[in-house]
Amino acid sequence: MKNNSKIVVIFLILLLVVSCSTKKDAFLNRNFHSTTTKYNVLYNGNEALRIGLLALNSNYQDNYWKRLPIEPLKVDVLALPGMKSDVDSSPKEFEKAEEKAVKAIQKHSMLIARQERNNQIDNAYLLLGKSRYYSKRFVPALEAFNFVISNYPQADLINETRIWQAKTLVRLQNEEQAIKNLINLLKYKELDSKTKESAHTAIAMAYLKMDSLQQVTNHLNKAILTDNNKEQTARNLFILGQIYREKKLKDSSNISFQKVIDFKKAPFKYKIHAYIEQAKNVSNKEEAIATIEIFNKLTKDRDNRPYLDQLNYHLGLLVKEDDSEKSITYFKEALYQSRKNDFQKELTYEELGNSYFDKTSFLLAGAYYDSILQITQSNNTKRVRSIKRKRDKLSEVILYENISKRNDSILKLVAMSDKERETFFSDYIVALRTKDKEKQAKISADLERSKQAKNKKLVQLNNTSKWYFYNMHTVSFGKEEFKVLWGNRSLENNWRLTNKTIVKVNKEFAVENLLEVEVGSVKRYEVWYYTDQIPTSKIKIDSIIAERNSAYFKLGVIYKEQFKELELSTNKLDKLLTFNPVSSILLPAKYHLYKIYNSQNNSKAILLKEAIIHDFPASKYAKIILNPNKDLNDTSEITSKDEYALVFYEYKDKLFESVIEKSTNAIQKYEGEKIVSKFELLKAYAIGKKDGLIAFKEALDFVAMNYPNTEEGKKALEVINTIKTKI
Repeated sequence: MKNNSKIVVIFLILLLVVSCSTKKDAFLNRNFHSTTTKYNVLYNGNEALRIGLLALNSNYQDNYWKRLPIEPLKVDVLALPGMKSDVDSSPKEFEKAEEKAVKAIQKHSMLIARQERNNQIDNAYLLLGKSRYYSKRFVPALEAFNFVISNYPQADLINETRIWQAKTLVRLQNEEQAIKNLINLLKYKELDSKTKESAHTAIAMAYLKMDSLQQVTNHLNKAILTDNNKEQTARNLFILGQIYREKKLKDSSNISFQKVIDFKKAPFKYKIHAYIEQAKNVSNKEEAIATIEIFNKLTKDRDNRPYLDQLNYHLGLLVKEDDSEKSITYFKEALYQSRKNDFQKELTYEELGNSYFDKTSFLLAGAYYDSILQITQSNNTKRVRSIKRKRDKLSEVILYENISKRNDSILKLVAMSDKERETFFSDYIVALRTKDKEKQAKISADLERSKQAKNKKLVQLNNTSKWYFYNMHTVSFGKEEFKVLWGNRSLENNWRLTNKTIVKVNKEFAVENLLEVEVGSVKRYEVWYYTDQIPTSKIKIDSIIAERNSAYFKLGVIYKEQFKELELSTNKLDKLLTFNPVSSILLPAKYHLYKIYNSQNNSKAILLKEAIIHDFPASKYAKIILNPNKDLNDTSEITSKDEYALVFYEYKDKLFESVIEKSTNAIQKYEGEKIVSKFELLKAYAIGKKDGLIAFKEALDFVAMNYPNTEEGKKALEVINTIKTKI
């Protein structure tokens, strides 16, 4: 019995050895290598390809603000022979799939008498081409597909290979050949629906590269007649909706997006974005009301939590025209729900900035524009450059608003009695202690949750690294703990300070930029620490008052001249007059108020006019008010720029009296135009040449005070600072 067993074993071994040969065209050999190739090597290779595709798709981020590519594969730079390609960021599973395909070909190919006897080798070449394609090595991928088509024309997967060949040609910018090959393929009547669907999708890819949108829509519409590939069908429908919107066919666009929503097997990401795309198509109030109702339901669905930032953003856009306050609420909720600094967050900041800009809340508008500039990844786009210009325009407003608020706050504290200060800061400290306790309780709770999660995950760690910074899991937990405890902190000195300044302590007062108090410091809860920092010397207080008054004046002029916000301007200038400022500010402030009220036919203009003429009869402002008429008899066609050039040439010829006279006439003639500031500065220079430094400074003061936001006003200020030491 034992001898029989030995004979059987020896026979099986001999049979295995004989069947391993790839040179014998025998039934046993063919089936052995075919079975081994299919169920061992190719199975593992296809499994690696599947896992690689899952990783590739999970890492790929679609930009729904642009038209989606038909195939979600990002290719930055085409790598051709002789060119250095980008670092390969594709999943390593594709490399493994390629290794398995090569192994199948090298070890199991049975090329006998110029004919392949292993019917799985064509599949191995197809796997080889796919793995190279997804690794973005399109030239070697094309070689693999071409080999199958040339050498295995009767292969089971020949049609699929032809489609992959065409897709590779598209990636290699040979769209015409790809289209030609696919059209020839579609002529076969025996094609199954899956092949037709894939072929039409690939042709659409080629036409999209050629910007032939009509052909793209034609072939995508043919591709969506079947849904063998559920995800690609949903994507094709979504892209059709985007293309129809680009072509101003909003009804067709909405129908395509609705098909995505109704497609039961469509991935959820396409469904939720289809709702959002429909919101972008809203064109009338009825559509807006219906869409708002749908979006309100979507925001209540727990499954939509990852998309709440986008849903709230579009809700804000939908209600903005009818209810600006509600739109701001939606935009703020969108920011609160946002979890990353992406384009969506930029747009939300922009909408909030624009909303507050329209409400003339320039400080808040500037803060939101700053947020965009801090997170944007596209500084050179037209949109961001426009935002930057708008923000730069607000720089002086923000500067002077901050100065005025800060100094007002300090002066209010200065005006308090010792008892009032003690009461004020005692109340503030009580509120501060409560706030700090609540914050610390939240930090402790968050930290405890973080530690529990850390301990749970550490049990599962297989990383054997001992040193902290070699263990990436431990490092990631450390980062989480830091964020829970400290929040997002910049890398800078005194990073532990929650605030470098104390902001508003109640609705009436704000002690801004007065103190630095670290959380946990004993001084943080001591009244004396705050009261000791309030200025007491007259020189210091007078300096704060002067700075405050100057800020109010400049804000009044900026709101009047630059933003044409006359109400804001009058508020600032009227309040300035209650401070009893020095005459160098009082007179131009009254003059600007007179100009505003006079343009509004307000009776206050008469009172201001009389005050200026009575109190400052020799001033230029009084002379301008008394002689407001322009020279209406001048019928020449000379432009203001030409006239300025003529006067400037007289200045160069040292005809200073003529320059002063003609500049004065031009200032009256072109009142309200930008050229006036140029004439004023030229006139000031002429006065300086004629009457000396003191007169020059007075003339420059006039220009700097009345035209602070122009180049001429800034230039006058520079010259004043230069000549101060010489007077």
